[in-house]
This record gives sequence, C-alpha cells and structure tokens, in this order.
Amino acid sequence: MTELIEVRHLKVRHVPKKAAAKELVKGIDLSITKGRIIGIIGESGSGKSMAMKALMGLLPEGVQAESQSYLFDGQAVKDAADLPISMIFQDPMTSLDPVRTVGYHLREVIFRQQKLSKAACDQLAIQQLEKVGIPQPEQRLKQYPHELSGGMRQRVMIAMALLTNAQVLIADEPTTALDVTVQAQILALIQQLQEETELTVILVSHDFGVVAGMCDEVHVMLEGQFVESGSGEDIFYRPQHPYTKKLLQAAAFVEEDQGGASL
Repeated sequence: MTELIEVRHLKVRHVPKKAAAKELVKGIDLSITKGRIIGIIGESGSGKSMAMKALMGLLPEGVQAESQSYLFDGQAVKDAADLPISMIFQDPMTSLDPVRTVGYHLREVIFRQQKLSKAACDQLAIQQLEKVGIPQPEQRLKQYPHELSGGMRQRVMIAMALLTNAQVLIADEPTTALDVTVQAQILALIQQLQEETELTVILVSHDFGVVAGMCDEVHVMLEGQFVESGSGEDIFYRPQHPYTKKLLQAAAFVEEDQGGASL
C-alpha cells in the first residue's frame, strides 16, 4: 500500500506576542495510506483540528508548526498550502458567505482550477451537486446558504471540496451541527464518495459513534498526543489506553440513553 501522507514529529505551538508559547500538538507521527479512511478522535481542545490545519498550511496567526519530515506521495513538502487537500467543517454557515449564492461559491472553486465560461462552470457545478445528492441542482445555484437546510449546506461544502480535485478530504467534525438522521446521511455520503473515487479521508471527531464501523484506522488524541492507534476493530473492541476506554464507555452510555445499542 502507498503511504500518501507521512509526517514525523509534528508540533504545533501557539506563540502569542505577550505570553509564553503553548504547545498544542506535541510531536505526533502520522502515516496515511492512499484510499483509506482514517479516524482521529479526542475531546475538544485535544489538538485534532490544529494538527489537520498544520497538514494543510492553514494555521491562524500566532500559531506555528514544525516537523522533522513531511512527505506527500513520497515527495518532501515545501508549502503545505499547495497540497491537494481539502477540508469540510462542522458548521458550513461559517464557511459559506451568506451574501453569495451557492452558484457563486462553486464557480469560484472551479475558476481556481480551470478557466471555463460561466455556462460551463454552472454545468460542472450542477453535476457535482447531483453527485452529492442535492435535488434540483439548477435551482440551488441561485439560492443563498440560509435558504438551504444544514444537511444541504454540508453537501455543498463536500461538493466544493471535490471540485478542487483533492486527493485527501479532511472532515473536521462534519456532523456536529446536524440532527442524528442527517448525520448518518452525510457520513454515508462521505463513505460512498471515498469508495467510488478512492479518495483518502481523515475523519476528525470527538464522538466514537461517528467513526464506528467507518474507519480503517483510528488514532486517539489527548492533550496534543496520540495515546493509542490501531485498526478500527482493535480500538473499538480491544482498547488498551484508559482514555480510550473512557471514551468508549461514554459513547456506550449515550447510545443506551438514546435507546440504541451500545458499541
């Protein structure tokens, strides 16, 4: 199997102007095989999102990343921002411009990739909306984000990510703002697209229920470090670290409280 991403001893630090630096990610190693779904799970503030943004070169001001080595498809990475990696976020309303139509957002992504006429862009956008399961795509191009449901907005974000021709899709808490039924639909869509296109997916979550049965490999993160890594089956059925066991117990409690089966 081909390792698409290999990063060694990745560190991320917050370096404020008038305070001591704080280490957010404390030297993690990450190898991601092409065409697989990798889960990264941990509570809020554990460093999951910062690690993923570091892979993309999208860290906010005052936050710095360094690593001993970073390879993408076997080549040393010079500028992470140039990599074919896209991210979808937990709340698409904060990622979509509320005063721009859906069509504008999609055309903007297409224009960055290839110089096409507006009509050609719209046709490509319609095809992509159909691919992610949005009905009446021609009509959706004319609508604004607030006119769509949360699930449809997230599908638009997925369509935008795919239009970049990304080889890696980072789904950062993609279902947190959605109800349970729509969560399942979005996760099923991501899994379907991954199988159809051999897309590599990194699924970031604080919820074991979200990654259960979907990920080939899972990394459990606590306070900026991976405390346990293994296959989905090993992590879910043979956990070793106390923190992993605690997360699984919490997930089982939530499932039982909602009337479902525990993990």
